[in-house]
This record gives sequence, structure tokens and C-alpha cells, in this order.
Amino acid sequence: MNAFASGAGRAPVALLGCLLSLAIVAPGPALGDVKGLSKMDFGKTKDGETVDLYTLQNGRITVKVATYGATVVSIEVPDRDGKVDDVALGFDSLEGYLGEHPYFGATVGRVANRIAKGKFTLDGEEYSLAINNPPNSLHGGRKGFNRVIWKARPFQAADGPAVEMTYTSPHGEEGYPGKLDVSVTFTVTADDALKIEYTATTDKATPINLSNHSYFNLGGRTDASILDHELTLVASRYTPVDDTLIPTGEIAPVAGTPLDFTRPTAVGARIDKMTGDPGGYDHNFVLDGRPGASATVHDPKTGRVLEMTTTEPGVQFYSGNFLDGSNVGKAGVTYKKHHGLCLEAQHFPDSIHHPNFPNAVLRPGETYRQTTVYKFSAR
Repeated sequence: MNAFASGAGRAPVALLGCLLSLAIVAPGPALGDVKGLSKMDFGKTKDGETVDLYTLQNGRITVKVATYGATVVSIEVPDRDGKVDDVALGFDSLEGYLGEHPYFGATVGRVANRIAKGKFTLDGEEYSLAINNPPNSLHGGRKGFNRVIWKARPFQAADGPAVEMTYTSPHGEEGYPGKLDVSVTFTVTADDALKIEYTATTDKATPINLSNHSYFNLGGRTDASILDHELTLVASRYTPVDDTLIPTGEIAPVAGTPLDFTRPTAVGARIDKMTGDPGGYDHNFVLDGRPGASATVHDPKTGRVLEMTTTEPGVQFYSGNFLDGSNVGKAGVTYKKHHGLCLEAQHFPDSIHHPNFPNAVLRPGETYRQTTVYKFSAR
């Protein structure tokens, strides 16, 4: 059975059913009728297009999402002492997002992660993509979903204030086949989580792999790195890569390697053993599929905890290796190497070239579905 037709990929039926049941929503009310939701003008693009910023809150956590790139701009959560701070890297204004940056908070697609050599063959036709991460194509190309304006529809979901963002990617955009209709819904839930739900349909077979590219630093707006953050990944295997970060096709055990995060381990504990330039983690982990959180991050200094649950078969753990100080973010903080970490729920990178990887091709009549939840707490 195709993973997209079932809407799961790999999640246990009980978990998926629980997540999808939360997606039931009432008819969309006026903006002012949605408790915990507001909208403001975030500025204009260089082409004069208006960008809106939606604020979703439940009284304890606050999330802001922009229509430019369906981007998570900020996530404000309390620490163990109740001090609230923003744990998502990004910018104070739209100008920063319009410039060059490493996908802070963005919805990435049509295919997140890398496609080898920017080429693939599907149903006998060869397609060529932009080589924007030489020698490969990365995160949808030169103008992926992170660089377009999404239409927004705020509404009251069953479990909290929500905003649905939609975009239609035309056939041939960035070289991809088929007209793709995409919906991404952001909800701040009563149990202090940011829930992100994705759906997509197409009129022609196309590869698809949607993800959110938020960078987290549970210390808040700080100069400190994430190397002392403790990470747990419920993943006993990973997909090794070549020196251009393309999977070799092997699915290997993490046991006995620096990539073993099956028990809580500081990100920096073994990072010096990750050879190559620029060093660090940028790998797809094969999730074991057990109920509960797929990944957990704990900051010992503030006590903040992030738990990620997803219906996807993999997660890209990235330790901010390419952050180089060229981006000055919120409150004037300069983002240097290892300043933030990403947990990108996904199908495996370059799946289009690896028949042994989970299917990442969406066909007419099927619906792509994904639910990923980032839950916050403190201890």
C-alpha cells in the first residue's frame, strides 16, 4: 500500500489515528472569533506583495507564523522558572527572511533535503532541477516553497487556534512535474505543542517530501551553542552519506558510532568524531516507529524540553554546521556554528534514486499526509 494513500508512512495505527483525530475543525470563523489568534502586517516583498504574520497562543506558549514561506518566525516558551523566551532562530523583521539565510523556520519543498545531481527519472521521463547545493539540488531549488507567498485561513481547531496555509505549485515549477496543491496547518494546542499538518494532491506523478526547517536553541535568545543540549532519537539506524551528503543507499545501525542517540546524549559529546568539512551532524535517522516521542531535546541550563512526534519514517538531525556568523538574528544575536539544531521530519533524502527507501512519489488520486508535533515543557 502506498504510504501517501494511507497518510502515514510508518506511524503506528494508534498514534496516527490519535494525531489525525485532532485535525477535526469547525467551519472557519472570522479572525476575531478565534481565541488566541491575531494577525498583523509583517511587511512587503521586493515585488510589493504583502506578508502577514499570524500569532497563535494558548496562554503559556506563543507561536508566530508568516505567510512568506509558511515560516515559523518565533516560538516563545517558559523555562523551569517560568521565564519566557524565544527558542527558534530567525529574524525580528521580514527583511531578514527576504535575504540569504539557511531556511530559518521555513516550510521546505517540493522535495526537502537533497536530490543527487539534480536529476531523476519518473515513469520514463527525465527531469532536471536547479543545482543550488553543488553538485545536488536542495530543498526544492532556487525558489522553493520557502520563497513563495502562501494564502492563509485562520480558524478554531478542536485543540486550539490554527492557521491553514495553502499554495499551488504549477507543473514545471523548479523542474518538478505536475500541479501540486499543498496545505500546511499550524495549531497551538492546549498541551503546549505546535502541531504541523501537511496534505498535498497532484495531477501528475511527482516526488514530494515536505518538512519544516526550524532551528531550535532551548536556551532562548542567547550567544550559547546547542552542544550541551541532550538529544534522544528513537532511531537505531541511519542512512550513511557520501561527501556531498547524498545517501549511499545503505541503512546502517547507529550502535558503536557517534550517531547513537538512543539514550540521552549531549550533542557535543562526540561531535569531534564527525569528520569532514564543516563537521557535525547532518544525517537522516530511521525512526523505529515506537509510540511516543520520536526525538527529545533537553537543555540542562533552562530545563526546557522539546519532544517531537511524527508520522514520517525519518528525521534529519542537523547540528547547525554551516552557520557561520553571516546572519545576525533576533535581538542582535549572531548565529555561529552549532547555534541551533534542526529536527526535520521527512522521507529519506534522495529517495527517488533508492528503491529500498520509503516511497516518496505522489500520484494522482492519492493524498500526501503528514503530522509532526513539537511539544514543549520544562523540568
